[in-house]
Amino acid sequence: MPLLEVRDLQVAYGRIQAVRGVSFHLEEGETVCLIGANGAGKSTILKALAGLLPAQAGSVHFAGHSLTRRPAFEIARLGLHLVPEGRGIFPRMSVLENLQMGAYARKDHGAVKSDLEEVFTLLPRLAERKSQKAGLLSGGEQQMLAIGRAWMARPRLLILDEPSMGLAPIMVQTIFELIRSIAGNGVSLLLVEQNANLALKTAQRGYVVERGVISLADSADKLSINPAVRAAYLGEENQ
Repeated sequence: MPLLEVRDLQVAYGRIQAVRGVSFHLEEGETVCLIGANGAGKSTILKALAGLLPAQAGSVHFAGHSLTRRPAFEIARLGLHLVPEGRGIFPRMSVLENLQMGAYARKDHGAVKSDLEEVFTLLPRLAERKSQKAGLLSGGEQQMLAIGRAWMARPRLLILDEPSMGLAPIMVQTIFELIRSIAGNGVSLLLVEQNANLALKTAQRGYVVERGVISLADSADKLSINPAVRAAYLGEENQ
């Protein structure tokens, strides 16, 4: 059984049908990306998986549990965590307090302390600024914090929505090094990323989302050389 299985998911904003029957899966320990144009429905899919938007129809199963009609906090406690577009940090709280919020539902307090030290080792910029209010961090530092906070929850599946958006190229490189490090620790990842080339280099498999449906699915390597994908999303002419 896949770790995540989505079948015929449909989501609407009022009368606007944003997701029109999407089906895909993700295996344990796998990194999968969703690529597509702005407005294709990618972020809507992620919000529905995390319980932030209701599904009109279809089913979502995660680690053997049905997520249909479950509230977001229950889904998070099952181990599915979303790092949203825009990061969603608590700007008036310190860096340390934000990270501690990630571990709010955990009871293994000794391991929480160990994980906090691991985050600070992995992200020394956050360690240097742990007493600073999160709202004063740079965009890249806030993205680090958002991912670090999710890491503190010990996710089984980490969902990342546009982690490179608005960041300088050097910071994008740092963020993706962090993402690959998390994947290397055995965490499954579902990634939506505007930089399709970078997403495909990070993932094992990918799905192309167009107008609320999945139009193409393949290994990341094959998608990266697909002429239609190259022309539409990688900024290259058909070859």
